[in-house]
Amino acid sequence: MNNGTDAIQRLRKNITSVYMGNTAAVDRVIISLLARGHVLIEDVPGVGKTVLANALAKSIQCSFARLQCTPDLLPTDIIGVTIYDRNKGEFEFKPGPIFHNIIVADEINRTTPRTQSALLEAMSEASVSVDGHAHALPQPFMVVATQNPYEFEGTYFLPENQLDRFLMRINLGYPAPDDESRIINNQPARNALVSLKPVMTSEEVLALQDRVDKVSMDQALVDYVIALAAAMRDNEDLQIGLSPRGGLALAQAAKATAVIRGRDYCVPEDIVSNVLPVCAHRVISKTYMHAGDTATTRRIVQQVLEAVPSPV
Repeated sequence: MNNGTDAIQRLRKNITSVYMGNTAAVDRVIISLLARGHVLIEDVPGVGKTVLANALAKSIQCSFARLQCTPDLLPTDIIGVTIYDRNKGEFEFKPGPIFHNIIVADEINRTTPRTQSALLEAMSEASVSVDGHAHALPQPFMVVATQNPYEFEGTYFLPENQLDRFLMRINLGYPAPDDESRIINNQPARNALVSLKPVMTSEEVLALQDRVDKVSMDQALVDYVIALAAAMRDNEDLQIGLSPRGGLALAQAAKATAVIRGRDYCVPEDIVSNVLPVCAHRVISKTYMHAGDTATTRRIVQQVLEAVPSPV
């Protein structure tokens, strides 16, 4: 595991040279990458959501595109469009920015649900269907989206099926005083981000993703994931519990956590540490019938986590 661990440390160091904030959030973004998942970063403006997303994209030697999501953004602006080539006498598909390895969708909940849905197939199946033809997306492929809280003006709710495509939904919070002092003195988003160089190749990312697939998970841990899912489905405060896809996502995130911690096997803590970011946005409370109610669902999921005993 040494080579993989060294590569992950290089990636982490490169990102934290620009994003000077919540280091746990950096690890969660890397875990999502290794687990072949997508990540949604939600917080108030100005805490570094876009900086973190761009730092990850620029730290990997692969193609990336940045989408500034606005109300007038159209699905064709993401997927691409088929146009008629008069010289060839035939229609030709012009691929959009979705055909890059890493997509940074900034303020995704400021664009309309119709445009948000253009990402569904890409995030779920790593392909895009246009005019009856399926186009495979390059690998690795990852969407890193940022969004403002729903209480802010000019935002749209992300539908439940859109949220379910994100492996994790994370918050950054405000930086510690020492980190905020470094941000003010160094202004990394203005200076260092421009000159940030890749420290990991796309081949290394694919190799690490394959390594995640080979991480062993004892049957007791599989049963623990199933028990957590069952407890959420039976919880009287939840209208919709954790789906099988949610349980699979939790197991995959746990395996990726084991890899970044230098192990080829899972331990209970790998599951416990991922329950809230992986599960809270996939369940819906009875008191607020929408997956945007993160405070309530996180509280309920935390109660479930404390109630279900983990294996020794």
